[in-house]
Amino acid sequence: MKRKTPPGGYVLCLGNRGYKASLVVRKVYSTISDPDAESRGLIRVIDESGEDYLFPGRLFTSIEIPIEARQRMQI
Repeated sequence: MKRKTPPGGYVLCLGNRGYKASLVVRKVYSTISDPDAESRGLIRVIDESGEDYLFPGRLFTSIEIPIEARQRMQI
């Protein structure tokens, strides 16, 4: 069962080497704040399975989604 978007930010996937089943390049993903993981260069992302997992931060770039777009996307 897919979970609702948790509080956190949004990232754009720039690469999926080693994670092709979990990540789609050029797709926007929701993140969950995880300071411990971030201190190790990892980011907690809601992946294609709908669950949150840790991935290398180098695979993503943070993005801002305007409020109007979030409302239309229902995120």
